Amino acid sequence: MAGLKYMSGFGNEFSSEDPRCPGALPEGQVKHTHTHLPQLPQVCPYGLYAEQLSGSAFTCPRPANKRSWLYRILPSVKHKPFIAAPCGDLTENWNEVEPDPNQLRWLPFSIPTPTKKKVDFATGLHTICGAGDAKSRNGIGVHIYTCNASMVDMCFNNSDGDFLIVPQQGEILITTEFGKMLVEPNEICVIQQGMRFSVDVFGATRGYILEVYGAHFELPDLGPIGGNGLANPRDFQCPVAWYEDRHVAAGYTIINKYQGKLFACQQDFSPFNVVAWHGNYTPYKYNLTNFMVINCVAFDHADPSIFTVLTAKSTRPGVAIADFVIFPPRWGVADRTFRPPYYHRNCMSEFMGLIKGHYEAKEEGFQPGGASLHSIMTPHGPDVDCFEKNSRAELKPERVAEGTMAFMFESSFSMAVTKWGLQTCQTLDKNYYQCWEDLCSHFDPSWKPSKQ
Repeated sequence: MAGLKYMSGFGNEFSSEDPRCPGALPEGQVKHTHTHLPQLPQVCPYGLYAEQLSGSAFTCPRPANKRSWLYRILPSVKHKPFIAAPCGDLTENWNEVEPDPNQLRWLPFSIPTPTKKKVDFATGLHTICGAGDAKSRNGIGVHIYTCNASMVDMCFNNSDGDFLIVPQQGEILITTEFGKMLVEPNEICVIQQGMRFSVDVFGATRGYILEVYGAHFELPDLGPIGGNGLANPRDFQCPVAWYEDRHVAAGYTIINKYQGKLFACQQDFSPFNVVAWHGNYTPYKYNLTNFMVINCVAFDHADPSIFTVLTAKSTRPGVAIADFVIFPPRWGVADRTFRPPYYHRNCMSEFMGLIKGHYEAKEEGFQPGGASLHSIMTPHGPDVDCFEKNSRAELKPERVAEGTMAFMFESSFSMAVTKWGLQTCQTLDKNYYQCWEDLCSHFDPSWKPSKQ
């Protein structure tokens, strides 16, 4: 398996070539020195095709301009016509069922048993909620993947937006046009719009996907934090070039997600035939243990935005289409403070998942492989046990979330839940509201402040 390399600066330009073909990456307008090729200035080394993959408009300002050049054995244009393919539980229909403003929680999503049905990544995608429209390039989708089989002679291409993939159970080996990435639970990867990829699994596999239309993920601005903190650019990795020159007589299937629907086409060769590439538009991965936590060291409870790993910005300053936020192990030291998350209503939608461990505000009921959704202005916060315990806890330095990794997809969109999320998946916890039922009044009108 080909390796990975550190990007040494998120969004910078990188290059890679398969070591089996040294010199495959053109070095500007340099005359070819390969003796086995005709000395033609318009021919790429090794007789490769040059193909550009653009992730932004050609005329975007230089800092926002995203593209990569791929030098491949055959261009991606060589394929049979696309035809409609079954979408399963993948959807962009946000009007399947009536809106539900309640606090929603799901038990761990079921993984199909391979003896009953083999399901790969592409057929194991389920949309749980979302909003917006891929056609107008403005929106978001939240998906769950549950699978037990590898994709064979098949790859996926998302023409609608970026996939941020969060494995929860089982590592996944992702083969892309840029090379391979092994992504384990507690790591994430981003497959940007238009990049073809295939997923190998090694048993029962489950995870979460945040999809954004019309924007790409980037590191959040640090402001007064300064030049260091949160997710550092040096910790992101991208693939090293790897190719296969493989004829597939039985046909190789390209699955294309386009305008919320799936389409499939056939070709007789592997799409992973890129010998070399260069550019700033690549897939990448990140290990969540590298996140540099910024937190309160005196008193009060900071907003969860201080835990933002990646953001997809909207056109409104300071408002995101979606933020990817994590709640990693850290020290809690705040004095005169109720340390867990506070009760609140929010103008954002908050979808939470749990990779491992026990989330501090709801140690029972919120399980790894499950999820919760607190929609815009839907009240939420710690359950009864968490409130009572932490209201009386001795305020000494303590480790918070040890052995735990919870995350949140936070969006400015008012996300609608799909029919699969409310009915078909059959893991909706209809008793979720009961975790707040026993909250009681502690109001004491005779209370007097203590003299210190």
